[in-house]
Amino acid sequence: MAVVQVACIHCQQTINVVKNGKAETGHQRYRCRDCNKSFQLEYRYNGNLPGTHERIIKMTMNGSGIRDIGRVLEISPTTVLAHLKNSTRLQ
Repeated sequence: MAVVQVACIHCQQTINVVKNGKAETGHQRYRCRDCNKSFQLEYRYNGNLPGTHERIIKMTMNGSGIRDIGRVLEISPTTVLAHLKNSTRLQ
């Protein structure tokens, strides 16, 4: 039996990470008992990857358009627009 050491993508703890079911796509989900957040190691869609939201904001601040951002990050322009709408509510 192979053991894979999984680190939480939020707090980088490796001891208290447990399996937490499977996503609709069939990929394994994990949950960190320290920060109580759930995550996956593999994502089918690039819009769900950690750090995508920050990349969208940075590209917008540098003058890239919605379609250009979607083309570069290989995600839907609708997803880009949704990230931008949600970012204005947080500030």
